[in-house]
Amino acid sequence: MPVTLAILLCLGAAACGSAASSGADGNENGKAKSQTKAKSQEKEETFVFRDVFGKEYKTVINPGIPACRYDKSRFFRNGDRMSYEGEETMLGVDVSHHQGKINWQKVKSAGYDFAVLRIAYRGYGKTGSLNADRMFEQYYRDAKAAGLKIGVYFFAQAINEGEAKEEAEYVLSILDGRKLELPVVYDPESILDDEARTDDVSGAQFTANTQVFCATIKAGGYDPMIYANMLWEAFELDLTKLVGIPVWYADYEKLPQTPYDFDMWQYTNEGNVPGIKGKCDLDIWF
Repeated sequence: MPVTLAILLCLGAAACGSAASSGADGNENGKAKSQTKAKSQEKEETFVFRDVFGKEYKTVINPGIPACRYDKSRFFRNGDRMSYEGEETMLGVDVSHHQGKINWQKVKSAGYDFAVLRIAYRGYGKTGSLNADRMFEQYYRDAKAAGLKIGVYFFAQAINEGEAKEEAEYVLSILDGRKLELPVVYDPESILDDEARTDDVSGAQFTANTQVFCATIKAGGYDPMIYANMLWEAFELDLTKLVGIPVWYADYEKLPQTPYDFDMWQYTNEGNVPGIKGKCDLDIWF
């Protein structure tokens, strides 16, 4: 065989081998990508939930957030009273000045062991003024005297971290070192029936505000907590950045819908409690 022909044949064979190898590698890479995509799709779990008005939403469950630890078959409601079979729990109320005068001894005698009191709020108008709840001092004094455990919540409308810190410092100034058995709760909410200063605040900003408020409360010597419903857990707050801060979960369905963990459940806003005129929110603490 002529040398020139031999060289050409060798080059041709090498080229074919290289093409075959490249094709094999390409097939393997394609398979690997397909398998990775399939695994990703298998891991991505979604669920549907309903808001307080019955509207349905679909969201992805975030595996980076601690999962709900409760067995839903163990929840039992008898009238206004919620229980969780096999565990000691406490029932309580959360109130603001809207409830008016309260007979806390009757509340305690009816079997409610704690109260979460609105300590203050920021107005949702442009000025966003800070205001103490006008019934807080009386509620705190009388509920303590009746033997209820006390926590407080702040209705938040901060538009940035600076205002969130201001909100926390305002709460600390009112508490002034007073003892609480339950946490100080940060309660950012959407204003549904009016224009509000927080209408254009992003979920990332709400999350940053929550971090600052809770860190300031903790530095002040109190345990922080976050109030959230399923809409806020799914679409507003980044709970992966708030891991370690307990959640007060609000949901008026028969069972809690959240796939994520919580320490207290606000299970109705239409409770009837001796000593409180009209309807009020009811809660179960685990």
